[in-house]
Amino acid sequence: MRTRLRRNTFVALGAMTAVVGLMAGCTAAETTDTGPTNNANNEESGETVRIGFSGPAADHGWLGAINSAAIAQAETYDDVELIVAEGTNDANLQISQIETFINDGVDAIVLLPTDGAALTEVAISAMQAGIPVINVDREFSSPDAARVTILGDNYGMGVSAGTYICEQVGDNPDAVVAEIAGIDSLPLTQDRSQGFADALADCGLSVSNRVAADFTIAGGEAAASQLLQAAPEIDALWNHDDDQGIGVLAAIDAAGRDEFIMVGGAGSLNAMEAIQAGDSVLEATVIYPSTQAADGIALARLVAQSRALGDLVEQDVPNRIVLYAPVVTAENVEQYLPIGFES
Repeated sequence: MRTRLRRNTFVALGAMTAVVGLMAGCTAAETTDTGPTNNANNEESGETVRIGFSGPAADHGWLGAINSAAIAQAETYDDVELIVAEGTNDANLQISQIETFINDGVDAIVLLPTDGAALTEVAISAMQAGIPVINVDREFSSPDAARVTILGDNYGMGVSAGTYICEQVGDNPDAVVAEIAGIDSLPLTQDRSQGFADALADCGLSVSNRVAADFTIAGGEAAASQLLQAAPEIDALWNHDDDQGIGVLAAIDAAGRDEFIMVGGAGSLNAMEAIQAGDSVLEATVIYPSTQAADGIALARLVAQSRALGDLVEQDVPNRIVLYAPVVTAENVEQYLPIGFES
């Protein structure tokens, strides 16, 4: 195992006191616990760590942002050497990439698997070799496959979108709410739709019209055209993905429809700019952070150097982190523009 660890200790302060009484004299040692020291000064350079990163093929704006953000984050550290495997949607190729990382004896691996179940076995092999694995976005099928799992909140996205729509049209019990999902067979899409339905139910609403797309511009345009023909009146629409949202907005413009509000998903730069401009039906989008792999790089560095998160008392990096899914509107869009990704 080539992982280099820097170990920190507690500082014990002893004080000897004399006790005089009827009993025989004795001394006692008092220890003052100053708390963990491995969660401070994380910006300071430590021992250089080699991190292997394997991510997806950049065939989607969000996925491209995942890769570029991870590389950019690694470049902010002078104690990280990042080894980047070619982005791929081929599970077998990704397995061979992880095997190469294991054979090379990297200090940590950050992995966004093309298929979590398919990559589980090789991730377990890395863990057994003493190489901590940081699992990003798509979960493995065994908890033994990762030291840390960092995820976006798909269910929370749906809740955020539904809560916002409730705030806008919930006073109308007859409001027509529509939904354009991603790929229906994916658990992430199912989670988003469930969160959306649950949040709408809290204000007495439900989805009246729903279609599924495929996270592409063309798919979004086709699905939206179908939806608009089936629903002559809509009050609010949630589209799961801002990349396919380009096609959704094109279909809306072509149909000349503007009687409803629209909420997007993921947090693309073009969606945020449209929200900022205020010249379309798109009023909000829900963030699904494209920083997940970048966060994975940051956590891999801490784990490999035996550090912890600076703002926690906990001495170790948590084993599971789920990122927040905030709603971006005209009121707060400037705050989120820096993390918007190009579709």
